[in-house]
Amino acid sequence: MPKVASDFAGLFPTMDLSRRGFVVTTLAAGFALTVQPVAASTITTDTVNLIAGEVKIPTKDGTIPGYRAQPVGSGPYPTILVVEEIFGVHEHIKDMCRRFAKLGYLAVAPELYSRLGNVVAMTDIKEVMATVNKAPDATCFADLDATVAWAAKNRGDVKRLGITGWCRGGRMVWMYASHNHNLKAAVAWYGPLVGTPTPQMPTNPVDIVGQVKIPVLGLYGGLDQSILAEHVALMRQKLAETGNTKSQIVVYPDAQHGFNADYRPSYNEADAKDAMERCVAWFRANGVG
Repeated sequence: MPKVASDFAGLFPTMDLSRRGFVVTTLAAGFALTVQPVAASTITTDTVNLIAGEVKIPTKDGTIPGYRAQPVGSGPYPTILVVEEIFGVHEHIKDMCRRFAKLGYLAVAPELYSRLGNVVAMTDIKEVMATVNKAPDATCFADLDATVAWAAKNRGDVKRLGITGWCRGGRMVWMYASHNHNLKAAVAWYGPLVGTPTPQMPTNPVDIVGQVKIPVLGLYGGLDQSILAEHVALMRQKLAETGNTKSQIVVYPDAQHGFNADYRPSYNEADAKDAMERCVAWFRANGVG
């Protein structure tokens, strides 16, 4: 398998972050510094008729911060786990939570990199990559499990549970779908499908397809320079071989990686709008809504 830019593990040299003793206890404000300046196309969703803001999510080793948005009311509401890009739970991810909340969901985004450092405040993309590459899949699974437990106690209906994420978060969507069989549906936005195994990420989506029992919608860009057409073709082949006929992959021919990121130049308004409509329809058609 050729090495590609989406093969994040090993792309940059690892860094020893343990010497910092750094644990993020609160979410950073604004957009990630590595993606400045923010584009004029950035969408801002208000909090009218919403309960929205930072929450603390209990985990097996303490607490991690997260962002929650849900309608005002008693609920319970269908629940969507929102998984960040490599840039952390910054303003775009928070806004995505608010967009889902406006549609009647409890949407919650845990900060999965909080034990490693504040990726939102980092200015060097190499430092960001080295940091997120230290996050073990097993720890992310446990934190997402903890987030589900938190949602169940905070007006979330976890019998109507879905997950969505972008970029590295899109990869985690595929991976977590193999772990939590209580999910009803998943939507992965341009999540890497192949990669070189590491101790932190010993397998990748193409390796665990047979363990995915729920319908997953994959949304990919035809102009993506890191997730190549051959990777998408391989994933489709694996889905067919394992009998997962419920899942589907959609490729937007004119879209780049990050086509939903309205705060970056990669944003493709038409494809992002269509993809969001497909995402919500997918959840509702598969018991999340």
